[in-house]
Amino acid sequence: MTIKKKILWSAVVLLLLAMGIITGGSFYLIDFALRPDNRGKDMEGSETFMRKEYPQIVQWLDSLKSTQALRDTFILAPDGIRMHAFYVRASRPTTHTAIIVHGYTDNAIRMFHIGYLYNHSLDYNILLPDLRYAGLTEGDAIQMGWLDRKDVRQWIDVAPALFGDSLQTVVHGISMGAATTMMLSGDTTPDYVTCFVEDCGYTSVWDQFSKELKDLFGLPPFPLLNTASRICQLQNGWNFQEASALSQVAKCRKPMLFIHGDNDDFVPTWMVYKLYEAKPAPKELWITEGVDHAHSYKLYPEEYTERVKAFTEKYLH
Repeated sequence: MTIKKKILWSAVVLLLLAMGIITGGSFYLIDFALRPDNRGKDMEGSETFMRKEYPQIVQWLDSLKSTQALRDTFILAPDGIRMHAFYVRASRPTTHTAIIVHGYTDNAIRMFHIGYLYNHSLDYNILLPDLRYAGLTEGDAIQMGWLDRKDVRQWIDVAPALFGDSLQTVVHGISMGAATTMMLSGDTTPDYVTCFVEDCGYTSVWDQFSKELKDLFGLPPFPLLNTASRICQLQNGWNFQEASALSQVAKCRKPMLFIHGDNDDFVPTWMVYKLYEAKPAPKELWITEGVDHAHSYKLYPEEYTERVKAFTEKYLH
């Protein structure tokens, strides 16, 4: 074999080796990000955590359970996935309804503090879905909001059957749930969805995964994220680039309240400014001082409640 052929074969072997490493790394990345050990499947542990973390909800939650006011409902997604949600009716007949969307590796139970805000403090009907791969909802992977937006849209269609016609609805999400809310906001929604509240959502899956890839592994987006995105397309029917809250809020004409902690280093605070800028009016922005990721309500419960109340009352009459 000539030296030229040896060099060529060596280059081919190295290329194949690099491709194997990148592909294997990309499959690992998909499993790491979309199929993690999921605390959202631990229903009992989630409730124990919430009772300790938000003691103000305990009496309300116990009352709901004792009167059987906290109810379960299940629906089927078009692809056959069985989806679960909790719901609670207001203490009096009302059209005011909140659909509350949880975050990454969370579940509906871990949004009971926002359920408390709307049901106890504001006396709204509430509907809290478990997203895919969380709680009692089926699914083999977290969908990062993009496919979830279609599931939440289906829950919006179910809400009148649970609470009566002539609803006026706010969709409120935190973290990945906030990204879901923003991704939903760019689609067509019924007239009875009147406004949105997003709390610390990311600009896009690509941006969030790029940030995490650098923080956790010290790696740039290329080439792992590119390959992982293609694998996600094959496995789940969507890719990291298209899963963009930023592009969706740019199409939203309904009101939105943006909330973000100024010390958030998980979903960096700079993201909310890009999102707010992209969103056409009407819109409002509240940056919470000294707050890390997803803790604005925990650290400012009274002001959070008052700001949400003031915002929603402008659009839910």
